Amino acid sequence: MATSAHSIVDSTDVVFHVHEVSKTYQTGDVTVTALRSVSLDLSAGEFIVILGPSGSGKSTLLNIMGGLDTPTTGDVRFRDHWLSKAGDAGLTQFRREHVGFVFQFYNLIPSLTALENVALVTEIAEHAMAPRKALRLVGLTERQNHFPSQLSGGEQQRVAIARAIAKTPDILLCDEPTGALDYPTAKLILEVLADVNRELHTLVAVITHNTAIADMADRVVRLRSGEITEITRNARKARPDELEW
Repeated sequence: MATSAHSIVDSTDVVFHVHEVSKTYQTGDVTVTALRSVSLDLSAGEFIVILGPSGSGKSTLLNIMGGLDTPTTGDVRFRDHWLSKAGDAGLTQFRREHVGFVFQFYNLIPSLTALENVALVTEIAEHAMAPRKALRLVGLTERQNHFPSQLSGGEQQRVAIARAIAKTPDILLCDEPTGALDYPTAKLILEVLADVNRELHTLVAVITHNTAIADMADRVVRLRSGEITEITRNARKARPDELEW
C-alpha cells in the first residue's frame, strides 16, 4: 500500500521547503520543545496528511508553515518567501496572498450570511474568485443566504472551506477539519477537500489524529514528540467514500 518517501519529491516541483526547524517555548523556568529539527519538502498540488497524537507538534508545524508562528531555529521557505526571516508585515502578506486556513471550529461571523462570510475574505484577496463560485464548489449554492445558526455543522465547515479557497490560495492548511463532525459529515468534508486539491491543484495539508484519513493522501507524515518519525507515499490514493473508521 505505501512506499518509503522520506523527502522523496521532485525538486523542480517543490514549493515549500522546511529545513531543520525547531521550536521551543518558555513557560516560567520550563523550556518546552514542540519541534526538533524537522525537515520536509512539499510539492505543488500534493495532498499531505500529517499524523500524530496530541502534543506531537503537528499544530506547531502547521502554524509555522502558515506564517502564524516562526521557528526558533531552522529555515522555512515558500517559493521566494523566506518565512523564517520575515517580520510581522511579511508574514501577514504571505498569509493574505498564499494561504487558506480551515480549523476544527468554523470561526464564521454569526451576523453574516454564508455568502457574506465568504465575500468578507475576497475583499482583501488579490486574485479572489467570486464568492458564489466558491460556495458552488462546496455544494452550498442553495444555502448561500442562510446565517451560520441556520446551517448544520457540516454546512458551516463547508462555508469555512469556501471562505479559504475563495482567496485562490496556493496552499490550504487544515487543522483537524473533521474533528467536530459526525462520521457521514466528516466524509463529505474530506470529499470537498479532495475536490479542491484535484480541481484547483491546491497543495492541501491536513493534520489529524485519525489514521484512516491517511489513505487519501499522496504522502503521510508521522510526528511524535516533535520529530518526524516516518514519511510514506501511498501507492494508491483512496477516495473519501472508501475510508472507514
